[in-house]
Amino acid sequence: MKYTIKTKGMMCGHCEASVEASLLKVPGVTDADADHDTNTVEVEASAPVTEDALKDAVHAAGDNFYALTVQTA
Repeated sequence: MKYTIKTKGMMCGHCEASVEASLLKVPGVTDADADHDTNTVEVEASAPVTEDALKDAVHAAGDNFYALTVQTA
């Protein structure tokens, strides 16, 4: 499964790394590639992951990070 998350709050490479690390802790997530320039994260998972789990992981990376939308790619 692939997901595209539209985010708010990422400003730099460190922000990207924090969001990626948090998403990789979600069961089933195998890869996460964040881009602060486009405010998106491409996520790959070995099994379906709930939208809430992905959004919660983005916010858990930092108080200023938010997942606005999650789309199945």
